[in-house]
Amino acid sequence: MTTTESSGSGDVSRSMELLWGTGERATRGPKPGLTLDRIVTAAIELADAEGLVAVSMRRLSTELGAGTMSLYRHVPGRAELVDLMLDRVQGEGAQAPEPDTAEPAPGWRKTVEKAARDELALYQAHPWLLSVNQTRPVLGPGAVGGMESMLAGIKDTGLSDPELISVIIMVSGYVSGVARTQVHAVEVQQVTGISDDEFWRAQEPMLSTVMTSGRYPLMAALSPEAFGPDFDHFEFGLQRLLDGLEVLVEQRTKR
Repeated sequence: MTTTESSGSGDVSRSMELLWGTGERATRGPKPGLTLDRIVTAAIELADAEGLVAVSMRRLSTELGAGTMSLYRHVPGRAELVDLMLDRVQGEGAQAPEPDTAEPAPGWRKTVEKAARDELALYQAHPWLLSVNQTRPVLGPGAVGGMESMLAGIKDTGLSDPELISVIIMVSGYVSGVARTQVHAVEVQQVTGISDDEFWRAQEPMLSTVMTSGRYPLMAALSPEAFGPDFDHFEFGLQRLLDGLEVLVEQRTKR
């Protein structure tokens, strides 16, 4: 999947105004049927169904039954719309904790586990997220709320502020890598019309000959389960990542 968009590539100030609710311009007369919320919702639904490349102001106007210029009264353009779409989906299920909550904290490990699983589910629900370059994120309420929730769960690890941010980056990088592989696996079947079973069966005759040649003894000795679908590579990798982080946390909290 190639990157087709970059977050923050439009008018960043305008995106921030819209994200934080200070930029929706009031209109006189009856409340209009077309709202920023409807536009963003329709854009996300279209991207989920057909990919981000399908989202254009003209296409959205058709989907919403409104004139293209009507959309521009709510959002300056496609770049700013992508910023709004990103923050909307990033805010799904992410809520900043209430101050002085009476509920006991789940602990840093469970916090990170949940964040990782939730992020993977987000990519599975919205594969188009992987086509957006988010190295310059536009921080709206969805993104900030998610980070606040994460920080609340890991702040007692004894790590410094830069290290806490690095934990978030590390986990997100791991999850996006796994998600990209999963999304690509679905895409290649859709594009080629060839299932995974058909793909590997086509290679089997040659591989059988190669593996009995003695040139690759370690590969040949692998059990049939080595490449089977039952092993959860995501959970295995996540737990090993957390095991390594736990060593550091223990060092810091014992000081």
